[in-house]
Amino acid sequence: MANKASKSLARTNTLTLRRTHMITAALHAVFIIYRLIYLRGSLTKYLLLSAPSLLTEYYLDKLGRPRFAANGELFNPGEDMAAKGVTEYLWDIVHVTWICLGLVGVLGEWAWWVGLVVPAYAGYLAWGLYKGFAGGSVPGMPQMSQPQEEQQAGASKRQAKMEARGGQKVRYR
Repeated sequence: MANKASKSLARTNTLTLRRTHMITAALHAVFIIYRLIYLRGSLTKYLLLSAPSLLTEYYLDKLGRPRFAANGELFNPGEDMAAKGVTEYLWDIVHVTWICLGLVGVLGEWAWWVGLVVPAYAGYLAWGLYKGFAGGSVPGMPQMSQPQEEQQAGASKRQAKMEARGGQKVRYR
């Protein structure tokens, strides 16, 4: 079976994108109907705050949709939709918007503030990256390695004695 991994990735991407589009369409339809029947909300706020999620979903669709040649053969399986890094953050935007739609529908307009979780987290990561380069310490962020002189200054007594004797000897059998 030629290109089994590509075909599997294409199938997985197609199913993931179909499920995502169905959930998004259902959530937005229920939200709009619910808001029209029971509560009057700001349509401008809804459009403005759900637009990033819809644009992100469009980008994910373009990124992960498999493409086929004219003869029906798989041309490009698309990018992996479960990839780490930027793709993962793009999915976070979509999922947080889904949560916001549910909360705004049930609790009211103030729940749109929950959507600030994603930019706040991105700011936290950017701040940690900046502090890492600047030499500061941010909890949860990996530390930069120390220079060799600073590492040896904090050596234990045993390590100091070994260095005085000429370092660690290697024994051959």
